[in-house]
Amino acid sequence: MKVISKQAFQPDYRNVLQVLHNERPRRLPLYEHHIDQPFITKALGRELVLQGQRKEDYVAYYREVIGFWRDMTYDAFDYEAAICDIFPGHGAILGGMGPIQTRADFEKYPFDDLPKIFWDTYSPRLEAIRAALPSGMKAYGGCGYGIFESSQDLVGMESLCMLQYDDPDLFADLFKKIGDLYVTLWSRMVRDYGDIFVFFRMGDDLGWKTSTTLPPDVIRQHILPQYRRVIEIVHQAGKKFLLHSCGCIFDVMEDIIALGIDAKHSNEDQIAPFEKWIELYGGRIGLFGGIDVNTLCLNKPDDVYREVLEKAMRYRQTAKGYGLGSGNSIPGYIPVDGFLAMVEAAKTIRRNEGQS
Repeated sequence: MKVISKQAFQPDYRNVLQVLHNERPRRLPLYEHHIDQPFITKALGRELVLQGQRKEDYVAYYREVIGFWRDMTYDAFDYEAAICDIFPGHGAILGGMGPIQTRADFEKYPFDDLPKIFWDTYSPRLEAIRAALPSGMKAYGGCGYGIFESSQDLVGMESLCMLQYDDPDLFADLFKKIGDLYVTLWSRMVRDYGDIFVFFRMGDDLGWKTSTTLPPDVIRQHILPQYRRVIEIVHQAGKKFLLHSCGCIFDVMEDIIALGIDAKHSNEDQIAPFEKWIELYGGRIGLFGGIDVNTLCLNKPDDVYREVLEKAMRYRQTAKGYGLGSGNSIPGYIPVDGFLAMVEAAKTIRRNEGQS
């Protein structure tokens, strides 16, 4: 395994922000939805863990995490305060039934308690990130998970599909209540922590490989109006908004763009080549990604380097605002050498363009 050496790199979050403005960045930025902690541990060759719950423990931990992203020449890094993780009864998003199955479950669920639980959990981390940020670097993200994913976690996917027919009023009320919660949490996130985020992002996987997870009309009626509420909060604060959504969501992309999103991330070659995203939407929104996760997993590092170099140069020329990265994220099973080959290709493009 290659040893990762620390190099002199001056991050500049404005390169990432230019993509959100759908402009060609001065320097090609790298972007990931997430780099999982097990991958960072594997790449560093040593355990990366939070050692305690004191402020200095959080600051030390995030200095290491952010330092890894900086050493990999990222101008910004991912942080999301995961909403679903603080739900009482959390887990149905991974399968099974959630805590809300009936109107009675809905009425007794402690929605009013969630904001306090959320901020008690994540404020120490957000404050530590503020203290740990190096010059020129910011986070992107905000409140983790999305409207649809929260409904999955509270109900369960199979139960949710049945609920829209068995109790349509409860189905509608559920999304409105989730939207109310998101407005409460996002309003404070944007107000109190806007200084540490270069832009805000919602991750909400609306698609399968061949279609949307719910019928397009259901998404338009129940999910997108709640997106709009969050996007308006972000834009009113003078910030940009990115939607991360996996799957084949072309049936609702025009509706999503009409909400005012500034950029989109997540793509799989088996759904559509990245060129299709550029052709259809590159004139209106910024685009991140372009390198299928399978490329990083299955190909030899030299082949990864050549493919990324060729594709990223082409995407940078054809998209108005483009940032290079995987089509999804970097989980623990990604080979380190495959990831490093992608990073090296970005460095090559920068050198060829006279940037550092």
